[in-house]
Amino acid sequence: MTVQAITASELTRKIRERKPLFVLDVRNADAFADWKVEGVSIEHLNIPYFDLLDGVEEIMDQLPEDRDIVVVCAKEGSSVMVAEMIAEEGRNVHYLSGGMKAWSEHLEPIKIGDLTGGGELYQFVRIGKGCLSYMIISNGEAAIVDATRMTDVFIQFANEKNVKITNVLDTHLHADHISGGRHIAEEVGGTYWLPPKDAEEVTFTYRPLHDGDTITVGNSVIAIQPLYSPGHTIGSTSFIVDDTYLMSGDILFIDSIGRPDLAGLAEDWVGDLRETLYERYRNLSEDLIVLPAHFMVMEELNENGSVAEKLSVLLKNNHGLNVEKEEDFRQLVTGNLPPQPNAYQEIRKTNMGHITPDEETQREMEIGPNRCAVR
Repeated sequence: MTVQAITASELTRKIRERKPLFVLDVRNADAFADWKVEGVSIEHLNIPYFDLLDGVEEIMDQLPEDRDIVVVCAKEGSSVMVAEMIAEEGRNVHYLSGGMKAWSEHLEPIKIGDLTGGGELYQFVRIGKGCLSYMIISNGEAAIVDATRMTDVFIQFANEKNVKITNVLDTHLHADHISGGRHIAEEVGGTYWLPPKDAEEVTFTYRPLHDGDTITVGNSVIAIQPLYSPGHTIGSTSFIVDDTYLMSGDILFIDSIGRPDLAGLAEDWVGDLRETLYERYRNLSEDLIVLPAHFMVMEELNENGSVAEKLSVLLKNNHGLNVEKEEDFRQLVTGNLPPQPNAYQEIRKTNMGHITPDEETQREMEIGPNRCAVR
């Protein structure tokens, strides 16, 4: 039988198409419990690699015959060896090329829609990490929102679309992943924008985002309007794009709301969070399509793989937007917070320019799922 590599891109496509898959994860149990390849049509089995050194005979009856089998490990090597042992037992099997490291870094561009004057809006889904980035294209120019550290993906995509990146924006100072925003701006000669209340300790030059400003793309064809929306951080800023989309950053997700504690100020910022969600957002058009900076679970993905929903739907269905009493809201937000992101303090320092870890260290800092939401 054969052993075949499957890339993160190919695996993403199968998950989007809801193909039945069986993932044999050979990492240690704690790593698997913390973070794994997920999908609505995936079955899992976690057997650490060291438990399989003497062979896979004892687990063969646990491997289904009606699903593709994908063996997963941290960086690839162990999964190749286990896959070869399974093939020797007479089964076709795949291994995830590059392991969970590659899974964490894969970005899938998905078109969200058309904009005024022939413009386009793309969402970059980092499926293994739950991060969402955006590219707004109009009349030969592009703006990027909440870019990840995989900067080449955005620059290459802009080149393929034959557009020049003129503006790069972050909705806030991120704590769960390393931003590629200022590095893209430096490479292409664009302007890097950041909320000034999040940027008081940064070591680099930036353009401050102010409520009521207008940033344009493509000779003023497309307007990006910043909306000050604190609560996740003190500087969190949303963007209304082309009067159609609300880029909510880490304030509002499809099925949850942002946590306010990643700078250690949950009790101080919970009031800001409620004001943003229950006053600022409720004064907006309910027809706006919400585009968050993260998703929490695979069920939040639409059929085309995008993460987007009308504000009217979220106002009705999102539990974080329907807590009548302020004291109950405060308890929801501060009373049962999930674990904080791995290395979040080091990630914040990196995004402020205080430290400059090498590439491999940055990968290790980002290992694990995003944890930006109140659950």
